[in-house]
Amino acid sequence: MVPKKLTFSPLSRRQIEADFSGGHITSDAGLLLLREVDKQHGLTQRLASVLNDSRNPALVRHKLEAMTRQRVFGVAAGYEDLNDHEALRFDQALQTAVGKESDLAGKSTLCRMEQQVDRQSVVKAHELLWHHFIEQHETPPKEIVLDFDGTDIPVHGDQPGKFFNAYYDHHCYFPLYVFCGRHLLVSYLRTSNRSDSRHSWAILALLVKFIRQYWPDTRIVFRGDSGFYRPRLLGWCDRNNVDYLVGISKNSRLLKDVEAPSQLVRDTHQKVGEKVSATYRFRYQAHSWKFPRWVVARLEEGELGANPRFVISSRYDDGCKLYYEQYCARGDMENRIKDQQLYLFADRTSSVQWWTNQWRLVLSGFAYTLFERLRAHLKKTPFERMSANNLRLKLIKVGAVIIRNTRRIRVLMSDSYPYKDELTDLVRRLVPG
Repeated sequence: MVPKKLTFSPLSRRQIEADFSGGHITSDAGLLLLREVDKQHGLTQRLASVLNDSRNPALVRHKLEAMTRQRVFGVAAGYEDLNDHEALRFDQALQTAVGKESDLAGKSTLCRMEQQVDRQSVVKAHELLWHHFIEQHETPPKEIVLDFDGTDIPVHGDQPGKFFNAYYDHHCYFPLYVFCGRHLLVSYLRTSNRSDSRHSWAILALLVKFIRQYWPDTRIVFRGDSGFYRPRLLGWCDRNNVDYLVGISKNSRLLKDVEAPSQLVRDTHQKVGEKVSATYRFRYQAHSWKFPRWVVARLEEGELGANPRFVISSRYDDGCKLYYEQYCARGDMENRIKDQQLYLFADRTSSVQWWTNQWRLVLSGFAYTLFERLRAHLKKTPFERMSANNLRLKLIKVGAVIIRNTRRIRVLMSDSYPYKDELTDLVRRLVPG
């Protein structure tokens, strides 16, 4: 059959023609980089081990390890939906990255795998992330900060646990994320009819217990916004030697305690005519507390009036340092959540089964972890601080012609690829010798 010819408008005197006779061409040659990273850390292999395979071994064509790797690599390459794999299964770059030389699993096979996931599999998958986090440190750190935050995932169908959330003004899920620096530790799916802090106490307790098995002398800090302020949770931290930096909503008592410094800030604003801010540290005891704690007030006055913020701290330190250097640093976690939600499709919770939706958060989390391990090889390069989306565009979405024979697989990339020097150096780091 003669390939169908496509004709475009000419360039000067030359005709522009195209057809589909170029052989196998991929847009995802950079998946081979993630393949090398995955081989180093065994992430997808370990993730597949938490799943139960109820199939007859004699009839199995696609093993759980290959399907798990296919899904994680697919998410990393920007394919958010199971339907994408109906065509993607024939992509030779993905096949090579997964470790197969023939067609990969189709959407129906992958869907059946995801529907077999249960609570135990999800718990074990999170434990793998925790073990991986420990493995990335040669020596125990002196201090780690556990950042807790929640966000919304819009729900449009008849998924289980669907509730309307007045704050977000739509039906949604409300997953809880926990990061330590750039390390993802928890992506836990929750319904949106409860508070921000739902289950955070139990998860914090499990994390602290696990971490102290390996790092008994490491100082652990729990950090969260005012949605995670719960007196009983802070009391647990005090009893278990866990420090905390937690926001607290303003109230009449707090505002009364900062009347004098607030007036100074207000007077200064009126004199200079610009926004003015300052910090004020003081002891405060709410009615539900058994003893007073340190509270840092960020007092700000601008064109729109006063904008005070309050943070509870278990440690005695300079108020400016506590608020701006330590508490506000949690804002970087928003970028990590954005990687999960926008670029790695953690919001693709369209299944009618709860644990399948939770599993998709896990797949997104492992794709994110692969990018973080890739980033570890990119220090002192322009890629070091890039988001997962930019890393994908510049290093994964690489066009190439693939030629396979009995002796080798050749991946032929364009000579005009703008990052060929960086890619060459990265391959040398990932595959020494």
